[in-house]
Amino acid sequence: MNTRSVTRSRSGRLITAFALAVTVLTPVVASTSASAATTLTVAQALAAQDGRTATVTGYVVGQPTATTTVITSGYTADTAIALADSAAETGTGRMLYVQVTAAYRSAFGLLTNPGLRGRQVTATGTLTAYFSHGGLKNPTAMSLGGATPGPTPTPTASPNPSPSPTGGGGPYDSTYYASAIGKTGTALRSSLHAIIRTQTKLNYDQVWEALKDTDQDPANANNVLLLYSGRSQSKTSNGGDANDWNREHVWAKSHGDFGTATGPGTDVHHLRPEDVSVNSTRGNKDFDAGGSGVSECTGCYSDADSFEPRNAVKGDVARMIMYMAIRYEGDDGWPNLEINNSVSNGTSPYHGKLSVLLAWNLADPPDAFEKRRNQVIYDRWQGNRNPFVDHPEWATAIWG
Repeated sequence: MNTRSVTRSRSGRLITAFALAVTVLTPVVASTSASAATTLTVAQALAAQDGRTATVTGYVVGQPTATTTVITSGYTADTAIALADSAAETGTGRMLYVQVTAAYRSAFGLLTNPGLRGRQVTATGTLTAYFSHGGLKNPTAMSLGGATPGPTPTPTASPNPSPSPTGGGGPYDSTYYASAIGKTGTALRSSLHAIIRTQTKLNYDQVWEALKDTDQDPANANNVLLLYSGRSQSKTSNGGDANDWNREHVWAKSHGDFGTATGPGTDVHHLRPEDVSVNSTRGNKDFDAGGSGVSECTGCYSDADSFEPRNAVKGDVARMIMYMAIRYEGDDGWPNLEINNSVSNGTSPYHGKLSVLLAWNLADPPDAFEKRRNQVIYDRWQGNRNPFVDHPEWATAIWG
């Protein structure tokens, strides 16, 4: 400070001191305000496109590629995600387009992490148009779930990278699924196949007793629950007569022509009790939406080439089909089973319809009955698990 500064008036010193105090305190006030900011919903963020910095939580519903276009499979880049207040949202007008900058692409880009779709993400950034649409740009933090985002990650590689968003959190992740956690796409598929192919194989007669255990009615231990019709029926009324229940192959055994010899035709992960006539109506049809109502099966529909189960088990059906496609890869003397987007597969080792099955998996997540069934098969019958019951998000991680 020079001599002229020292000889300033008392009021000048007060003004200088006040200015210094404001300079020092201003960052503290701003920081406190930012940390206390309320996390916005997607709807709130869309209504506040004024350049402010905000934190938004929503569900990943796809990759925006144009103003009114969001793709939900076949992702082309890691540079953007669309968030919505519902994981099932399909209207782009209710989506927030989020820019994914280089620091976040390895963890939040959909090309690298297709299994991220349907999961909740929190992002902090500037609320401004992106793709000429309501958006959030220049993110300073991104995290999974609704928690407050952590600090900005460094774009340099970590010597111990954390798992990708496609796994983690399940009771078997550190043991049974340890080699699969953090993987996506072909790598995830290969790991899961190697894990679940080790199993105890049943013969077709043993399947009767297995189903009486795996599909036991929680409200009546003397009954089983029929898959499509949902009817509770005596365990002893199994057989081939009218109103009996029999062994429904969810992956139709003619799709690959594997029959009922010990192998895929006796794998109880896709065998379920069902009314004889309903089983006959389903036949070997692929799964798709639409058709006419099915007798003795409220909420079921069928046409010439497809069958639609009731809403409560659509996800169950999807996950059983997905299990079969991963379990049977053609390396153990059985056909290589694959899911495709067709409903005219005949005797080919394919089952459809993939796009519909993926939607059913999202719309009908595993319930207590399905989870118990998976556990009983693992504990008492086959010693292997259906990974899509434990981790439904792996369906999109593999098939998009």
